[in-house]
Amino acid sequence: MKFWDIVRGANSNLLRNKGRSFLTILAIFIGSFTIIMTTGVNNGVNTYIDKQMNSAGGEGYLEIMRESSTTSGLGGMSNEVQEYSAEDNSMASMLITSKDIDKIRAVDGVETAKAWTMLQADYITSASTDKKFTIDLAALPSDTIRIDMAAGRAVAINSTTPEITIADKYVKPLGFSSNEAAIGKKVKVAVTNQISGEMTEVELTISGVTNPSVIGMGRSWVNDRASHALSDQMLAGMPAEYKNQSYFAMAQLKDDWLTDDKIQQVKDDLKEMGFTAMTVEDQVGMIKTFFDAVTMILTIFGVIALVAASIGIINTLFMAVQERTREIGLMKAMGLGRGKIFAMFSWEAVMLGFWGAALGVGLAYLIKVIVNPLAGETFLSGLPGFTLIEFNPVTLTVIVLIVMTIGFLAGTLPARRASKKDPIEALRYE
Repeated sequence: MKFWDIVRGANSNLLRNKGRSFLTILAIFIGSFTIIMTTGVNNGVNTYIDKQMNSAGGEGYLEIMRESSTTSGLGGMSNEVQEYSAEDNSMASMLITSKDIDKIRAVDGVETAKAWTMLQADYITSASTDKKFTIDLAALPSDTIRIDMAAGRAVAINSTTPEITIADKYVKPLGFSSNEAAIGKKVKVAVTNQISGEMTEVELTISGVTNPSVIGMGRSWVNDRASHALSDQMLAGMPAEYKNQSYFAMAQLKDDWLTDDKIQQVKDDLKEMGFTAMTVEDQVGMIKTFFDAVTMILTIFGVIALVAASIGIINTLFMAVQERTREIGLMKAMGLGRGKIFAMFSWEAVMLGFWGAALGVGLAYLIKVIVNPLAGETFLSGLPGFTLIEFNPVTLTVIVLIVMTIGFLAGTLPARRASKKDPIEALRYE
C-alpha cells in the first residue's frame, strides 16, 4: 500500500461517519482559528509599530539626553525614581553642548553624533490661506532614517534648499487640494527671537507629506538648511556658546555594534558620562510587550481548544477502531502488517488535524480580505498604512504542521490498539 493510497483511504474513512468527523474537525478548527487570528493581528500591530519606529530614529540610533533630565518633563521615560533637585533639573543643566557631542562621538561603537534640534515654531501658514496653525518641528537627524511618506519624499538633509515635510493633517488647512498638490509648494514658519521677542517668518519648501505616526505624534521634519534658518532667527543676538546647544542628541552606532550586548555597552559608557540613552525599541517596548502579552493569552485559549480537540480525536478513532474491528481482522488475515494498520489510523488523525487547520487558515484569510479594507475606512482611517491583520505564510505552514502533529500524537493510542488486534479474534467480533 503506497503512501498516497493511505492518505486517500484516511480521507475516505473520515466520511464513514460524517457527523462525528465534522464535530471533531470543528473543535480543531476553533483552536486553530483562534491561534491563527491572534498571530495575524499581532503581526499587523508589530509591523505597523516597526514601520513607525523609523520616524523616531530607526535602527542603530540612540536618543541621548542629560541623565538629570530623566525626572523632568523632557525625559519622563525613565523607570527609575530620582530625588528632585532644583540645581540638577534646571534648564541650563540639561543642555548638551558641542563639547558633549565631541565626547559622545568618542565613545566606542558610535559612528556619528549630532545635536537633535527641537525647534520652537509659533505657527505655519501658506499663501493659500489667511489662517495660521501651530506645528511641532524637529530637524531630521539623518538621511538614513526612513519616514512613512504619504506623498513626495523626506527632506534632503544636505540640500541647499530649506525643506520641510508636513503631516498630512496640514494639507487641507494650508489650502492644498491633495497630498501630491502640496509637493514643491512654499509655506512660512514663524519663530520668535529669544532676545527681542520679535517674530519672523521663514519660507520653506514642502518636500513631502507624512502619514500619521503613533510615535512621531504628528511631528513635521526640516532639513539642516531649514533648521539653521529658523535657529538663526530664534537665537539672533545670543552669545555663540548658546547657539550650539540642545536638550537632545542623536547618535548613530556602527553597523557591527547593533547587537543587544554592544548597544547596552554604549548605553553604560554614556551613563558613566552623565547621559541617558534610549533606542527606539526602548521607547516603544512597552507597547509591543502589551500586544505580545494579549496575543499570548489568546494563543493559550487556542491551545486549550486544541487540547480539547485532541481528546475528540482520540474518541473518534477509538470508536472507528471499534466499528471496524472485523475489517481490521480481514486486512491482517490478507497479510497487511501492523505498521500499515497503524499508519492507516494515524493518518486519519493527521487528516482530522489538517482539515481543521486548513479551514482555520481559509476563514482567517477570508476575514483578512473583508476586515482590512473595512478597518482602513472606519476605525483605522486615521492611521494610513496600518494593516490590522497580516499573515506570514511560513508561520501559517508551521501552525498547520503543529496541528497535524497534535492530531498524530492524539491518534497514536487508538492506532496502536488497532495494529495490535489479533486477526482471529477480530474476525469473530460481532
